[in-house]
Amino acid sequence: MILAALATSVTVALLARSALSGIKSPVVSPPRAGSWLKEAGLDVTPAQFWITSIGVGLVTYAVVYPLTSLPIVSLFPSVVVATMPKAYFARKRARRLEEVQAAWPDGLRDLLASVRSGASLPTAIEDLASFGPAPLRDAFQGFPIYSRSLGVAPALEMVKSDLADPTSDRVIEVLILAHERGGAVVPEILSDLAQTTTKDLWSLEEIRTDALEQKINSRIVFILPWLVLVAMTARAGAFREFYASSLGVGVAVAGALMSLVGVVVASRLGAQPTEPRVFVSAKGGE
Repeated sequence: MILAALATSVTVALLARSALSGIKSPVVSPPRAGSWLKEAGLDVTPAQFWITSIGVGLVTYAVVYPLTSLPIVSLFPSVVVATMPKAYFARKRARRLEEVQAAWPDGLRDLLASVRSGASLPTAIEDLASFGPAPLRDAFQGFPIYSRSLGVAPALEMVKSDLADPTSDRVIEVLILAHERGGAVVPEILSDLAQTTTKDLWSLEEIRTDALEQKINSRIVFILPWLVLVAMTARAGAFREFYASSLGVGVAVAGALMSLVGVVVASRLGAQPTEPRVFVSAKGGE
């Protein structure tokens, strides 16, 4: 019975993860696991991600089941915990993208100052590797070598692939255009780009702030009832006997389905549109 419940736990965890990971803007396809983990800046393969998610779910089941002796009550907390790695990596991804996005206005001003002082655009970009904002400094470390061996535009394409961020895609495409156009137009392009990027970041920050409270509330409402249920069935008594019966199992399943529907609805209502990486070709695999 325990083995069957464990197998069911894995299956439900996969279904729940699939449902929750699909909560995106309806006009944007969710990124593949490899691309999504790359955007998080993590050295984690999709296989490692899935093993971790399923593993923590099984460990949680192994911990909760001895407390409640109820497979059905132990199952759903395990599913919730199995989604935690996704939530953790999602936060890491969001933080990394926010840091990269927030660094671009200062990075562009650095480029503009260098160009106005007489440096060429490729030289100014190379200086980002040494003197630019920290989130951009790492991404541009290889640019001097790549630009000399491959050319400026291919080197910028490689940086764009490493950053894997829609805002960076736009900025780097404009930098490629500025390099190709050259001449006196470069400072004007950089100045306009810095102003536009700053305004975009202000708008993004307002959207994130408005959605934060709703996200926190939806997660608490989903998790709290199951913590209470585990606490109530941790000791022998009427609650454990009820949830050991077929009627109790039905109540738990119905509650889980309603919780899942509630999370999906709340997430869709509070979802922020995910900006597509329109400057990335399908051939690139991202």
